[in-house]
Amino acid sequence: MTAQDYWALSPVIAMAALALVLLSADALLAERMFGGKRYGSKRALSWIAVIGLAVPAFLALNLWFEWFGESTSEAVVYGTFTADRFALFFQFLIIGATGVVILASVPYLQQFRDSLGEFFTLLLTAAAGMMLLVGASELITIYVALETTALPAVALAALRRDGFSIEAGAKFLILSALSTALLLFGLVFLYGYTGATRIDEIVARMGALPFESGVPFGSLAVMLSVLLIVAGFGFKMAIAPWHMWVPDVYQGSPTPVAAFLSVASKASAFAVLMRLLYSFAGFDPVAQDWQILFALIATASMTVGNLMALSQTNVKRLLAYSTIAQAGYIMVGFAAVSVASSSDSASAGPQSIMYYLAGYAFTNLAVFLAFAAIVHRTGNDTIAGLSGLLKRSPVLAILMVIGLLSLLGMPPTVGFMAKAVIFSTAVDQGLIWLAVVAVVNTVVAAYYYLRVVGVIMFGESDDADPIKPGAGELAAVSIGVAGALVFGIVPWFILELVDKSLTIV
Repeated sequence: MTAQDYWALSPVIAMAALALVLLSADALLAERMFGGKRYGSKRALSWIAVIGLAVPAFLALNLWFEWFGESTSEAVVYGTFTADRFALFFQFLIIGATGVVILASVPYLQQFRDSLGEFFTLLLTAAAGMMLLVGASELITIYVALETTALPAVALAALRRDGFSIEAGAKFLILSALSTALLLFGLVFLYGYTGATRIDEIVARMGALPFESGVPFGSLAVMLSVLLIVAGFGFKMAIAPWHMWVPDVYQGSPTPVAAFLSVASKASAFAVLMRLLYSFAGFDPVAQDWQILFALIATASMTVGNLMALSQTNVKRLLAYSTIAQAGYIMVGFAAVSVASSSDSASAGPQSIMYYLAGYAFTNLAVFLAFAAIVHRTGNDTIAGLSGLLKRSPVLAILMVIGLLSLLGMPPTVGFMAKAVIFSTAVDQGLIWLAVVAVVNTVVAAYYYLRVVGVIMFGESDDADPIKPGAGELAAVSIGVAGALVFGIVPWFILELVDKSLTIV
């Protein structure tokens, strides 16, 4: 590896190094008893983690402005990792989500004082894996990055060590292993068909191979590979019909962990699938069948997620089904992939997906972390437990309501603009029926989102004790809500960043 390789990988390396620093600091700051007095404190761990995230953020920012010119990409480490603005966009998203989760999780995690070091180490290791995944451009690297992400995530899900948490971790582990096996089989079939593991080499070799006109994706081998790869990533993206794990895992996991999984894990999986998808977009036998496959997945995810959420009484399960529906809306952007020669048309799909993911990250973090602050103090994770929140914690109530309205897609939030962009992209690509299905699903979703809003604003509670969130929790939720409002009112800022990031098209 050259110095350039290390420099291009520097944000990933810095994140992994920070995880090791937190692991060492955990041992050094462990509380010990001497002469009947307690010495040492783990409170400093959270500050080390938050401040330490400035290093990978600075390195990524430096790469964005100083290394890359307009639409320039650099393949590094023997072509296994592509350092480009597309990867950096998602790395910023992952770093930001990690920082916000850490900021909000400290009070919640006081009940797990002995596990603070493990929590931060596992969280940062998973984030490093995700940052590697979004730039992976070789099949083995994709697999290794996925495993680096999945294993710490499983441990995080079981961190609470009670019955629900252990069950969540066990289910996550088993289904994650199954999805990884499916993905690995798909990658093996693709390698067997082309004899290459680098994506650019696979694309080049597929161009010289014969395609059968009557077979989906032009070849039975390619079709099988595509279906297995989509099934493997479907688990990571929480799309139907690979969504079964989401409600149980989100309910059993610590709420900050569920927030992290719902945003960072989903974004990284969508990013690598986008890189794969647009690498093959030039081959008509492959590209033409994406639309049908992803349109069906989008319809199933939106419908299943929203219908299942209608009957939920547990907030975390409701939000889990909401994330499935949100993944369905994102899949509308994948279905809107254009095979036209127009560069503007070809970039419409990824632009709408990336804008939606950015807006969704701010919004979902705000809602999840606001609820984490509430449930930590009330011990009640049901919708009824939110009754009287407006009186008990007016600021937190207003912030959570704004987040819920953004998830629904109400103006002037980013949720409204993101849905408008992604639905209009579908219409432009001739998928009017899919846009109609998405709009109908949004109307259905209004019932359960507004039900929660109604309980927060107008519900009555026998418990009148005020709920006082910590400064870190309030700051984290405020960051999410500020992003949901600012990027809804001023969407062109994010859209401009997205346009500069589209080196894959």
